[in-house]
Amino acid sequence: MHKPAQSPQRSLPGDREMVFMMAMVMALNALAIDAMLPALPAIGAALGVGTPNDRQYVISTYLLGTALGALLYGPLADRFGRKGVLVPALIAYVVFAIGCGLATSFPMLLALRFGHGMVSAALGVIVVAVIRDLFAGDAMAKRLSLIFLVFMIVPIIAPTIGAGVAAIAGWRWIFLVLAVMGVVMLLWLRRLPETLDPADVRPLDWRTMVAGWATVTRHRRAAGYMIASGVMQGALFGYLNSSEQIIAEVFDAQALFPLIFACVAVGIAIANFSNSRIVERFGARRVSQTAVFAFIATSIAQIGAALSGAETLAMFTVLMMINVGLIGFIGSNFGSIAMEDFGHMAGVASSYQSFAKTLLAAAAGALIGQLYDGSTVPLAYAFLGCATIGLLLVLWAERGKLFTRPGTAPKSPF
Repeated sequence: MHKPAQSPQRSLPGDREMVFMMAMVMALNALAIDAMLPALPAIGAALGVGTPNDRQYVISTYLLGTALGALLYGPLADRFGRKGVLVPALIAYVVFAIGCGLATSFPMLLALRFGHGMVSAALGVIVVAVIRDLFAGDAMAKRLSLIFLVFMIVPIIAPTIGAGVAAIAGWRWIFLVLAVMGVVMLLWLRRLPETLDPADVRPLDWRTMVAGWATVTRHRRAAGYMIASGVMQGALFGYLNSSEQIIAEVFDAQALFPLIFACVAVGIAIANFSNSRIVERFGARRVSQTAVFAFIATSIAQIGAALSGAETLAMFTVLMMINVGLIGFIGSNFGSIAMEDFGHMAGVASSYQSFAKTLLAAAAGALIGQLYDGSTVPLAYAFLGCATIGLLLVLWAERGKLFTRPGTAPKSPF
């Protein structure tokens, strides 16, 4: 952990405050997604959306914007510093949130959601770059797990917040709540000093950026884990896109949606907490690769339940809680493995990897969501397919050698 650039008058926040601060930055992104879910029927009715599946575009256009925006912020953060990019992005986050709340048509809302996603992409990219500035290897994975643990509080409560705000003041006020929270975060970030080492400042030009992207793409292990992470996250995004419809239509339990969503989110929160406790002992590879096999097994159980004709809401919730929870053992560990060899270019690498992962996940999630046919069968098959592809990519990235001990993985960039 190097000493970050900072003024003599301002010290770096302690480890706990840094973890909580970065988690809350990322939480703004999650809130902009999950708080919308219970309000999708009201948004569709107010803006004249005729096809129920089309309401999912409120989520998928935001995710697509997040993917494309992620490509920009790493190079900017490597040139102008982490805080120098994060603060303007948060200001834009507030502006777009207000704009979404004032949208007068569905196409206008989707355009603003895309823009909102593009500026929100900076939040995740900068958080990973800040943590990579300060930590490496399994220590980085541990902090990322703690960040995701705190961050997961938001998906647990966001649908309840969204439903409550929509019931009291209408769906437009959900976006205004996002704007207020963005302002609060801006005030807190005054305590964050610059973490970019002056020696790691990179020039801002296309040749440098393309060279950085090419370096990550040619890195077999980084590329394998990056793509695997995106594909498996696509299953999660597919669930996010169709969850409101599944709970309301398949199980006739729309009023229980915030509670069911919270139960599933608790699974990933527990997983991230557990991962933070065990990853330095067992290593990111052993933990995440074991989770992939467990994910496949649970997906097979999901398919069996979906095809049985006797699937209950309780069965669906428990299986989703397990499988979504396993993503908590996969996401942060896959991310830290993919970033292992890029400490000298953390911003560009984090940005490019976030772009690729989120673009893949958003596209896969949108496709899975549109396959919704009034049953849970498409989602169950999608989970198994995504997990199988993820495992094959990991096997390729590791040249067939799984479960290696911490510190024994090769450092070759090829």
